[in-house]
Amino acid sequence: MLLSEVVGSTAAIGYGLAAIGPGIGVGLVFSAYIQSTARQPESSRLTLPYVWIGFAVVEALALLGIAFGFIWANPLG
Repeated sequence: MLLSEVVGSTAAIGYGLAAIGPGIGVGLVFSAYIQSTARQPESSRLTLPYVWIGFAVVEALALLGIAFGFIWANPLG
């Protein structure tokens, strides 16, 4: 029987998995904007700021994910 050891930082794997959520979120934000603009084109200028706010909130989650990954990678410094 062959036993192997995991060597290295698992924080990179964790962040890779954590980046899936914000990727889906960005896609949902922009797809909702495209659908709403297609249904009512005159509201596109009104809803565009909300798209960028939603994008910023979703991307903030991704940045928090990478920050916590680095923090928890080596808790003793």
